[in-house]
Amino acid sequence: MTSNDPITIKHTKSGAQCTIYPFGAHLTSYRTGSGKELLFLSRDAVLDGTKAIRGGIPLCFPQFGQPDKSMPQHGFLRNNYWKEVGGSRFDDDESAGISMELALEDVVNSRGGKWEVGTKLDAKCTYAVKIDGSGFTTTICMENKGQEPWDFQVLLHNYFLVEGGMALDGEQCNVKGLEGYMVADKVSGKDYVHGADAVTVPEIIIDRVYTPPEGKMDLNLAISAGSSNSLQLSAHGEVNGATVPVSGVVWNPHEAKAKAMADFGDGQHVDMICVEPGLLSNVPSLEGGSKASFFQKVTCKDP
Repeated sequence: MTSNDPITIKHTKSGAQCTIYPFGAHLTSYRTGSGKELLFLSRDAVLDGTKAIRGGIPLCFPQFGQPDKSMPQHGFLRNNYWKEVGGSRFDDDESAGISMELALEDVVNSRGGKWEVGTKLDAKCTYAVKIDGSGFTTTICMENKGQEPWDFQVLLHNYFLVEGGMALDGEQCNVKGLEGYMVADKVSGKDYVHGADAVTVPEIIIDRVYTPPEGKMDLNLAISAGSSNSLQLSAHGEVNGATVPVSGVVWNPHEAKAKAMADFGDGQHVDMICVEPGLLSNVPSLEGGSKASFFQKVTCKDP
């Protein structure tokens, strides 16, 4: 039986550490060198490998949400056991880290559609996590191991911890850097261009996709997650050797939807905000034998 015992990575020099579960290669905790936690994990999260973990950083691939109804929501990366890459652990003066990998042949859960068992498509994903005293980087590499090209989306579903339960306070919890992005609001059904105001959590659920304007490639955001928790997030993607535009998603389920989720602690919606970089639109198909990579860096300005 495969074990889902958590893996702890420590950066000796700074004192920073993180926790990763093999099921989903799921990063559930990162603490700065001073011990500040940056990631939210639901008190009711299921950690035994029977379902995706609520909180931390779920990995979404080959789709975000469920645009293709023949495949499960968010794809299969978060619902399968990954293997540690042999010899990948390190701990030096600058940082510490680990790499995990998942081949399509080892995917037993959440397949479907063109990725169903017996498909001619083939893929291998490698996920690298690196930490230092003030932040972390996560890099997912997707390789087309077959001959036929395949289309995809990929997203890092970051759940950030909001200090003091202040997620609904726009002065204490907000996201800046999305000026000029096209917004698809999944709650109101409206599409519009975002102005200069910071994005905040309204009095109802927020579920919005922010698509960059033409010519904008990398995502660079400033996130306030409490009075003394200021984060910088940057993300960059490449497919077939070419840079592609990075979208962003902002989500908070609010009270009613949180209560409807068995693995989301009642009232904990005030403790989190999801700010999620992804390759969601204008993503070219990955050619046979080619690779795509998606990278994010999260830094705490006051670690």
